[in-house]
Amino acid sequence: MIKLKNVTKIYNEGKENEVYGLKDVSLEINQGEFVSIIGPSGSGKSILMNILGLLDTPTAGKYILDDKPVDGLSIDELAAVRNQKIGFVFQQFHLLDKTTAAENVELPLIYSDKDNIRKLALGALESVGLADRTEHFPNELSGGQQQRVAIARALVNDPEIILADEPTGNLDSESSNEILTILKRLNEQGRTIIIITHEESIAAQTNRILKIVDGVVTEQ
Repeated sequence: MIKLKNVTKIYNEGKENEVYGLKDVSLEINQGEFVSIIGPSGSGKSILMNILGLLDTPTAGKYILDDKPVDGLSIDELAAVRNQKIGFVFQQFHLLDKTTAAENVELPLIYSDKDNIRKLALGALESVGLADRTEHFPNELSGGQQQRVAIARALVNDPEIILADEPTGNLDSESSNEILTILKRLNEQGRTIIIITHEESIAAQTNRILKIVDGVVTEQ
């Protein structure tokens, strides 16, 4: 379970050009939910995603993950929690160009103590329908296939939460539907899926919509 309590993010705090990225945000996302966070450019979506994903810390307020506060954790401790509990999918895929699909998926496992890294990577790729593309490089894959590799990489550590930032933003409608179908299936398997988007049509396919405007979150 994710809980934010009165979370505020301020940039250049105390200076003349002080800017609020988030303003007094309180929300709960339960295990197994399928949620979208929707808002226009500059609304604070990415800031909220970075805080939810433990990539950034709030200026004020509390973040509680699985009943444990994450305030005060060191950089290494945050990285460990992030690696164990959260998988990330980004609009730009962020695959390594000179690395095969299987090797890209293996990357989150490098710092784990898990055995059979290649077997886990191949299993993750199979789960997104890419068992026949394991040795292909990103430039040999379509945009939809690259995003499926990115989803496999997010899954390989078996995280409880998938954070997807504009996961269909660079894709055609057919590929977008394929990605949403995969995310829905992962949710049906019990994972918490959080999609960050500016598209109403994408948000409408989730079970709950949180709207953010000027750093303030409301529920639709």
